[in-house]
Amino acid sequence: MDGGPRVPEQRRAGSVAMTETGPLRFGVLGPVRAWRGEETLSTGSPQQRALLAALLLREGRTATAAELIDALWGSEPPSQALAAVRTYASRLRKILDPGVLVSESGGYAVRSPGEGALDLAVAQDLAAEAEKARGAGDLGRARALLNQALDLWDGEPLAGVPGPYAEAQRARLDEWHLVLLESRLDLDLEQGCHSEAVSELTALTAAHPLRERLRELLMLALYRSGRQAEALAVYADTRRLLAEELGVDPRPGLSDLQQRILQADPALAEPSAPATESPSAPVRPAQLPASVPDFTGRNTFVTELSAVLSSASEAEGRVMAVSALAGIGGVGKTTLAVHVAHRARTAFPDGQLYVDLQGAGPRPAEPETVLGSFLRALGTADSAIPDSLEERAALYRSVLDGRRVLVLLDNAKDAAQVRPLLPGTEGCAALVTSRVRMLDLAGAHLVDLDVMSPDEALALFTRIVGEERVASERKAALDVVAACGFLPLAIRIAASRLAARRTWTVSVLAAKLADERRRLDELQAGDLAVKATFELGYGQLEPPQARAFRLLGLADGPDISLAAAAAVLDLPPDDTEDLLESLVDTSLLESAAPGRYRFHDLVRLYARACAERDEEPAREREAAMSRLLDFYLATTAGVYAIERPGDRTVAHLAPTSYQGLSFTGRAEALDWLFAEAQCLLSCARQQTTGSGLGRAVDLLWAAKDLAESGANAKQYETAARALRDAARDDGDIRAESRARTALSNVHLAAGRYSEADEEARCAVALASATGDIAPVSWASTDRGIIALSQGRYEEAEKFLTTARDGYQADGNRPGEANSLCNLSRLYERMNRLSEAVSLAQQGVNIFQQLGMTLRLANGRYALGVALVRAGRQSEGLAQLSEALVMFGSNRQRLWEGTTHFRLAQLHLTARRPAQAAQHAEQALAIGFIGGDLIRGNVLNTLGKSLHALDQSDRARACWQEALLLLEQSGAPEASEVRGLLAPMETP
Repeated sequence: MDGGPRVPEQRRAGSVAMTETGPLRFGVLGPVRAWRGEETLSTGSPQQRALLAALLLREGRTATAAELIDALWGSEPPSQALAAVRTYASRLRKILDPGVLVSESGGYAVRSPGEGALDLAVAQDLAAEAEKARGAGDLGRARALLNQALDLWDGEPLAGVPGPYAEAQRARLDEWHLVLLESRLDLDLEQGCHSEAVSELTALTAAHPLRERLRELLMLALYRSGRQAEALAVYADTRRLLAEELGVDPRPGLSDLQQRILQADPALAEPSAPATESPSAPVRPAQLPASVPDFTGRNTFVTELSAVLSSASEAEGRVMAVSALAGIGGVGKTTLAVHVAHRARTAFPDGQLYVDLQGAGPRPAEPETVLGSFLRALGTADSAIPDSLEERAALYRSVLDGRRVLVLLDNAKDAAQVRPLLPGTEGCAALVTSRVRMLDLAGAHLVDLDVMSPDEALALFTRIVGEERVASERKAALDVVAACGFLPLAIRIAASRLAARRTWTVSVLAAKLADERRRLDELQAGDLAVKATFELGYGQLEPPQARAFRLLGLADGPDISLAAAAAVLDLPPDDTEDLLESLVDTSLLESAAPGRYRFHDLVRLYARACAERDEEPAREREAAMSRLLDFYLATTAGVYAIERPGDRTVAHLAPTSYQGLSFTGRAEALDWLFAEAQCLLSCARQQTTGSGLGRAVDLLWAAKDLAESGANAKQYETAARALRDAARDDGDIRAESRARTALSNVHLAAGRYSEADEEARCAVALASATGDIAPVSWASTDRGIIALSQGRYEEAEKFLTTARDGYQADGNRPGEANSLCNLSRLYERMNRLSEAVSLAQQGVNIFQQLGMTLRLANGRYALGVALVRAGRQSEGLAQLSEALVMFGSNRQRLWEGTTHFRLAQLHLTARRPAQAAQHAEQALAIGFIGGDLIRGNVLNTLGKSLHALDQSDRARACWQEALLLLEQSGAPEASEVRGLLAPMETP
């Protein structure tokens, strides 16, 4: 339960403003109103009410005239705004009691009119009492207190009040109202009021369709009401809605509840026992900064940190609790820490201390200075405060002995600065924020704060900008928060810029942030700037750290391995690891997994800007990327050689200057290739200019397993297209022919035969002109397979024979064996069955002699197909089954799916429709070589299997989809499917 930002503490200490007719009271949880006793006071015009609301919600602090003008009118105030503010203040002062609205330092403040004078403060007190009652196990009282708090709402908060400040506060109060409702509904379910809650939750989920917590409560209420099917339907609706609206899946809590309902988890029928909390008590001192009014999300972190802090007072003899939050600048460490500290105040009745240690700046706060201020706040006279750090720390611990105090140490430089400031006594707790990970802070609970989730980011953006502007441009809003890297500071800056510019749409802002070169410059508003936040951390790096930060930022890809980073930096792995771990400790780099590192998107942009600005000479940047490309090419070529012993392709790749990794076996090599897939393809994609173009194309050649696996085909295709176009523009014929060959292979696997044939045709022409023999054989193979698939058998034989002869001339025995298997498939189609079996067997024999596994799987596939067509069903089944296992172990998903299709056909012919349907379904689930054309044939086979199993409706649906795909592909099989459908469509 979130009590939200508190109203000023002074309202409890001050005396109640009384007149002869009663105390002065205010309301903001509805229209902004004021009462004196039972008399309703006139609060004036909408702008005058806006001024009163802004002052009431300022927590007793003075608001300058400029702040009030901004609150009322935003970036477009009228010319006489200052005079208007003064007039409104003068009118209010006449209405209110003496001394309530005061002028101070050119601004205004509402001094506390007394206990219970503001409805928001009363609601917060009730919510806090409810939380205590729930912690003590008194659920009935907690529920009653929450209902009292909710009853204080009188329609829309700040209703009719204009201005950007009121708009933001309205959103904040609406959100808190929902949080209280959720808490009360949760208590309803805890106390068995399931049926009663269903109706209210149904209405709330209709009003707030994207709020997953309400959906979760509705599912639980329905389930406990014996309506399991409806509960599961709520999950299905939620999943569909989130996918359509936000492009995301339900959060884990909702998915877990669905699974528990499906499993009829007995624990769902019983409420969970509430955790106990220590009672609250008056707070002194109270130095915590105000919590931001639009705090959003972070529920997991709030719960985790609150639990750690509360543990300091749960049992006698419990040691001091210390939590240390680390994260990059702008990730919201201070905001989260302040929010959690406010929530935990009741557990620390003897006070909360706060200090900004200025750790990211050039002059961090001295611990002895901070201790002096802390001792004064705790009631120690100046004359009693000793001079030395050690003596002050000792006195500080003595003063805290027996007290329960929370200390928030914000923006710490390092553990050495923090240690003297820790209370060190049971019952106390410390919350530390820093850009560095405090691994050397003994006993601390370490928390690495990451960016927001997409849902949290969108919610924060919406609260600042306003639901109305975001609702009509939700896709653009998602683009904005994604461009901000889900970093809270960046989102707040972007949203604030938009809120201050009424003529902008969300799409305008999204377009501005789409340009990566300008993005950091766009993310600044007033004295807030993402770039300035990063600059503080960068400025504290030692020269080797700064160089590593700059150069690593040059590489694309989701992350980078330690070995690849060593190549970029041209350092031994141990030295590289020390540097990278030191950057992780400063939060400028993240450790994605052991031995892997990554940048936040905006930090990467900043690192690249630093590289362009500070990395001299510029050739250092080029050399770093060249080493990375060499590393990937050398290592991938090694994997290729392990996978294809005897294949001469590696001999035709460009030489490298930087050494790659070596592997002890196939499994290790494949693990590396697929783990590094996105990184090495991103590296290739970057090399569209300069001397790396040819090597980048060769990297695609060496990584062809990634294209054929299907898992990385799209990224592989994108890189191949970019490199083809770059080579063509640069006049690099060798690189262009090889890039076209790689692209042809991707098109062929996807069933895009015309595009594949065109790329292969151009590749052969270009390669022949330069005498580059390797692309000729590869591209001729693709052209032969395309001609075979389209029934052009004479052309297919010519192309496949050319490929075979080319491989033989190059001494490439695996290539020769592959050509024999392709010719076997051709002859099988031409009913030259004995030749088909013989050629496939020759290919298998060569693969076996070479000790190959992946290519042997292709050979067994071809042999299995030929044997089946030759009437040797059991032998064919054995070969296809072995091929299936081999494709699976080599992670060739598309070939695995294709083999399932062939097995489905075999079982159907053998009148085993159940097995046929199973294999066809697996083919559809996995994917297959050949795209929509083959999908149509798979669906045709599945339809026949289902029809044989008397599942006619499903069979008809399969055939209808198959017919559409086959007609679009111009396949002759379409006529067969039309014949199968005709009897089913006859009345």
